[in-house]
Amino acid sequence: MSASVYGPGVHDCSRLSRRALLGLTAAALPLSAAGPASAATAIGGVRLARPGVQVSGATGLPRKLTARSWLVADHDTGEVLASFNAHQRLAPASTLKMLFADTVLKKLDRGLKYKVTDADLADVPAGSSLVGVKPGITYSVHQLWQGVFLRSGNDAVHVLAHLNGGLAKTVAEMQAKAEDLQALDTHVVSPDGFDHKGQLSSAYDLTLFARHGLKDGDFRGYCGTRTADFPAGGKKTFQIQNTDRLLTGAWGLDTYDGLIGVKNGYTSHAGNTFTGAAVRGGRTLLVTVMHPKSGGNAVYEETAALLDWGFGRGRSAQPVGALVEPLSEGGAKVSASASPAPKRKGAQPAAGAPGTPSGGSSAWRLLEGAGGAVALLGAGAWALRRRRAAAVVDGVPETKAKPDGKAMPGAKAKRDAEAAPGAKAGPDAKAAPDA
Repeated sequence: MSASVYGPGVHDCSRLSRRALLGLTAAALPLSAAGPASAATAIGGVRLARPGVQVSGATGLPRKLTARSWLVADHDTGEVLASFNAHQRLAPASTLKMLFADTVLKKLDRGLKYKVTDADLADVPAGSSLVGVKPGITYSVHQLWQGVFLRSGNDAVHVLAHLNGGLAKTVAEMQAKAEDLQALDTHVVSPDGFDHKGQLSSAYDLTLFARHGLKDGDFRGYCGTRTADFPAGGKKTFQIQNTDRLLTGAWGLDTYDGLIGVKNGYTSHAGNTFTGAAVRGGRTLLVTVMHPKSGGNAVYEETAALLDWGFGRGRSAQPVGALVEPLSEGGAKVSASASPAPKRKGAQPAAGAPGTPSGGSSAWRLLEGAGGAVALLGAGAWALRRRRAAAVVDGVPETKAKPDGKAMPGAKAKRDAEAAPGAKAGPDAKAAPDA
């Protein structure tokens, strides 16, 4: 795959006329503006297409939620217990790596060993979070996946994408996978989740990705791994730590009891995003939180609060929607004329968070999505997606680290990272940044 995927800006593309560029720009604009999905394209139920808090039959939702979008769902039944702007399209950051794993994980033998070349890393975006993959070192596919899940390494993602046939092929397969999962809010531009114009997803879609991934033993094992030894050349290794703070208890947070994954992310454009899963009393819940107002620990604190609610007062919640099944696994698109699911006896609308509507109807239906909409004109996005990477995370420059944890001279700063202000990068850092 050529470096043009992450290549220079539009002004450097001499083969396109000014008129053509204007046309491509106009076509790409709808994909690059975050906003709620319409009721016509919403999947999972009519209530999930509505703005504001959607909850029925339960009270006591956390009062200090600042995220632009969130969702609580039962992993096993697929019932959505509560949501807020579930289908709002927002930049996903590295939570999109869940879709990358859903798409590629089973295609590559985890025991396969591969010697990395310069070409494998040539198209990693400047400012990416890195696990420390180096040309000339041989890695197993298993180790590269550890780099993806634990350190959110875009370098590991790109090597795996090249092993899968290249970036363009991988992006196309990810988009097809999203459509199979009926994740119609998602538009894939890169496999790593890095900031690119038009790269969007939603709390609903990210929860679909997590639910699908957790059914796979390897996916579940990787996202729940706290530490691992990563090759440093020869017989040397260095330790990498998972950047999920609810899993490791880093940066002043307690570990969340029963947490089993899944993926966190941060970019300067997306802010913080996180999908977490936890099991208690034999019940597994999924929570996705996107773009809380404050950085640092807020995305984890709000996730933990919603998980607490789900395991507590949320036990009486009546479903306001559903996580649909993949089309390839028997899932079916249900038209707007389909009969609503039966309402469980005694369901009553509950008040949502202060200042937000709870949404009225108690009956919900699965709606057929406009699948072609999310695939709208990849050419415009491919030509225009390049954004200059900022070299600062939360205002603090970060540098790539050597295996011994010391900064490497001239290393590019991480931008696609999930770090508190002043967070230290590198394999030996207490809580390493994430992308």
